Amino acid sequence: MRAARLSVATAAAAVAALTAVTGCTEKSDAAGDRVIGVTATDDACKTSTTEISAGHVELAIENKGSKITEVYLLFPDDRVVTERENIGPGTKQRVTAEVKAGDYLIACKPGMKGDGIRQNLKVTGGGKAAARDPRLDKAVAAYRAYTQQQADETLPKVQTFVKAVQAGDLEAAKKAYALSRVGWERTEPVAESFGDIDPKVDVREDGLEDGQEFTGWHRLEKALWQDRKITAEEKTLAGRLVTDLTDWQKRVGTAEITPTSMANGAKELLDEVATGKVTGEEERYSHTDLVDFKANVEGAEKAFELLEPVAKKNDAALVAELDKQFTALNTLLDKYRPNASSYAFTSYDKVGAADRKELSDAVNALAEPLSQLAAAVAK
Repeated sequence: MRAARLSVATAAAAVAALTAVTGCTEKSDAAGDRVIGVTATDDACKTSTTEISAGHVELAIENKGSKITEVYLLFPDDRVVTERENIGPGTKQRVTAEVKAGDYLIACKPGMKGDGIRQNLKVTGGGKAAARDPRLDKAVAAYRAYTQQQADETLPKVQTFVKAVQAGDLEAAKKAYALSRVGWERTEPVAESFGDIDPKVDVREDGLEDGQEFTGWHRLEKALWQDRKITAEEKTLAGRLVTDLTDWQKRVGTAEITPTSMANGAKELLDEVATGKVTGEEERYSHTDLVDFKANVEGAEKAFELLEPVAKKNDAALVAELDKQFTALNTLLDKYRPNASSYAFTSYDKVGAADRKELSDAVNALAEPLSQLAAAVAK
């Protein structure tokens, strides 16, 4: 799952397109009139302006609070269009975007909980958007096709899992569980574009917002491995999982995917792997974390491969480093499975602290250059 986020409503109407580019944590200042200062505290979210013209915009974020925070740029219907997570107290980060005329929201989320403290942002006409390399349009189309393929292939595997749950077959359900998740985990770089599907199917119990029902894979995981029983409630929830993922399958064709959402999503996902999945938090009952881990890397690498031609033209050294780090991480993961075509990974409770640290270091070594990919494709 992606980290706990703002509630996301299903898009009901077309909204002016926004292409978001996440840059490095520290970089040179942009022109002053294109920068919106965002000061986040534990109880406020102050912006230096509430109106700016269309074009390149940079959010210069400073967390003056005592809690880790997140800052989001949102469409009016709460869809996340760009974000910066895990902004520590006393630190500064920057997020660059190219926006067209329309209404947006800037939201700070102290403690990374709740709906956030919000400010309106009006983007007026007049700014000129940079022309996009046509190869990037091909990359988006190919990634959408890849995402659709993953959704189409996931449904039969989920139905096998659900059939076992509804039959009360504990062992068969356990066997089918991890493989039913692979396609979803591969598409997590663009999970935000699927609206409210993620919190329905992939939320962890400790990631629930106030009033949110615990549903989806991890609710069933808990029943299978911790409770070791399947009740009528789990059978009903299994049916809902199929319904929600069928909805996901239908949304792929209309989801908003951009070159930079592919790149940014891959980077944010690797950050989540490094800070959450490597600790064993995601699959805390089944210990099938390495299956998710590998699928996440595959999805991030697919986004990189499709964006690589443009990125290589603009920053060949970055592409070479990303190739190197993806290879290193994949080689490390291969240590934990019998062969490169198998998803029978070592149970994560058998992976010791030193090995987990090695995995974390490898993810971080990839995430750092991956944070520069969006900027490279947007030059």
